Amino acid sequence: MNPHTTAGLLVALATTLARLPWPLLRGLADALAWLWRRVDARESRVARRNLALAYPELLPSQRAELHRAVLRSTARQALETLRFWTRPPAQNLALLRSCQGAERYRQAQAAGRGVILVAPHFGNFELLNQWLAAQGPLAIVYAPPESAVGDAFLQRVRGADNIRQVRAEGPAVRQLWKALRQGGTVGILPDQQPKQGDGVFAPFFGIQALTMTLVSRLAERTGATVLMAWCARTGPDLEFEVRVEPAPEDIADPDPVVAATALNAAVERIARRDPAQYQWTYKRYTLRPPGSGEPNPYQEPTPA
Repeated sequence: MNPHTTAGLLVALATTLARLPWPLLRGLADALAWLWRRVDARESRVARRNLALAYPELLPSQRAELHRAVLRSTARQALETLRFWTRPPAQNLALLRSCQGAERYRQAQAAGRGVILVAPHFGNFELLNQWLAAQGPLAIVYAPPESAVGDAFLQRVRGADNIRQVRAEGPAVRQLWKALRQGGTVGILPDQQPKQGDGVFAPFFGIQALTMTLVSRLAERTGATVLMAWCARTGPDLEFEVRVEPAPEDIADPDPVVAATALNAAVERIARRDPAQYQWTYKRYTLRPPGSGEPNPYQEPTPA
């Protein structure tokens, strides 16, 4: 079957599911989180390992409680996102209770130098995309799924007015450069592990993590304004807030390690606002610094 046809069927299925009342969807999400823990699914294992790495100071009981909260939040976000993808943006944006920093963003747009919005995997970044698109055209960088069907699905559900999706591949930098030179806005998720050679190691929650240099390169070479942005959940019943804040100046430092360190520190500060809303189910520390001898922390030790 043609990938676009299959993607259309998936969109129809997602739309049907997302029409269920939110209390029921929330219950389904909580059941999914319980199942992840029960069978020790990948999401559960990765989140547990990340929390052990990032929060060594917590008591085992405290980490276990945070682990449950992370999985519950992750499952709820997945079903929230289905709603946002399959309902009119205006209906979704009505769920925002506040937009702190909106005027700062508009002033940056009006300056005409281009805007780089750094949006960590915190809260619901899909709703953030829709809010940003309501303010004007936006180019977002994304890692395309390996499946053609998955890519076609994303093109359908994210293809709202004012949103242009840019694949995180070789030509992407040129497209982003052009958009910023024309005074446009570029949205980048900064906390995904790049390929070896495409980033530098910098501390994140006290651990060296391979970190992208795309943000610093674009900022240094274009002079664009860099802002941090996120959309956080403020209640259990589809209540959210958008926040936009200035990024640290060092994020555009010509030294890539200095810039990456500033970037990770800014992301960490946001994640610590409510750790349960951060993306702890992602393998952030897979690649280790060359020559360190450190093993991949997500690999199970080989039995003796």
